[in-house]
Amino acid sequence: MPEWDAEVAVVGLGAWGASALWRLASRGVDVLGIERYQPGHALGASHGGSRMFRLTCLEHPGLVPLARRSLELWRELESDAGETLLHQVGGLLIGPPDGSVAGGTLRAAAEHGIEVERLGSAELRERFPQHANVPDGHIGVWEPSAGILRPEGAVRAAVRVAEAAGARVYRDTAVSALELVPGGAVVRTSARTLRVRQVVVTVGAWLSSLVPGLPIEVLRMPITWYRPVGDRAPFALERFPVFMRERDNGLIVWGSGWEGRYDVKLGLENADEHRRPLDPETDDRSVGPDDWSKLSAELATAIPGLEPLPAKVGVCMLAETPDGQFVLGRPGGDARLLIAGGCNAHGFKHASGIGEALARWVTGEPDFCDLSFTNPDRF
Repeated sequence: MPEWDAEVAVVGLGAWGASALWRLASRGVDVLGIERYQPGHALGASHGGSRMFRLTCLEHPGLVPLARRSLELWRELESDAGETLLHQVGGLLIGPPDGSVAGGTLRAAAEHGIEVERLGSAELRERFPQHANVPDGHIGVWEPSAGILRPEGAVRAAVRVAEAAGARVYRDTAVSALELVPGGAVVRTSARTLRVRQVVVTVGAWLSSLVPGLPIEVLRMPITWYRPVGDRAPFALERFPVFMRERDNGLIVWGSGWEGRYDVKLGLENADEHRRPLDPETDDRSVGPDDWSKLSAELATAIPGLEPLPAKVGVCMLAETPDGQFVLGRPGGDARLLIAGGCNAHGFKHASGIGEALARWVTGEPDFCDLSFTNPDRF
């Protein structure tokens, strides 16, 4: 019996793990992937039909180079998989010119040379009449490169392409424990025990259960879909594109228009009522009025023309860090262990680039951008 089952194991095949598996397999690395459910499932943080993509990352200046590389890799994955995953229909960032959303977008665009268009409140209301009652002091920033990604499709495509390149995948296989041993790691699963030289842990909300000591809080994040009253054409994605809108009361509404079988998707970025801890193993994921009532109240004045009650409500899991940045790297510099977590509700757009970064760290290749601000030892 060989001493090692593979060079590398990727534990957790959500957006980040599936991308890491793909990028490793594309290099010819002997890699296996382990997923407790089926790739593309709806029990984590990589589902819901769409995720916002944009280059003007507000959360940290270092994320723009990551987003640019991610864009290249999303197109590469589309080519490899033979399907469309990213729809660049443009995006709208609305709010005070010195606020976090519109102001942050302008700052990121200026610093990194990203094409955007600034719209005054009157022009914004004329071009996008669905955004009613935008205060005169607010602006819109139009980013043509923004759009939506298909999360479930992207995960499944990355896993499929990785398998075609030689990766082995264990589906419906829960990992119960990790043990670092001389020269590698032991991965204990519900089916068997695996020995690998390196383990990449990308299990989202379950990260702290396998790698204790990380300051990550798991929260429930409602996602809701609404239907227009009467004619739904004005709310089609092409006319009501992906957006973030900062309101005078401090709330941030985000969403995108309907397309295909998907209704108008909306959510709140920072509503305290939604910030409830969630245990991914034991907690009930059913939904109730607390998950949508505050959003519905905002829509009555912000985006009139939608039914007051959502057509559908779901729950994602948000893994949040104290500083709002990802956790990517080797805790304590251990060459046997690599982790990626703390999505902070803005990680999907970067998944392909994060997968590339993880693959480079595994193989010892140079970084394509500076991600030192995500080092897990910063806490």
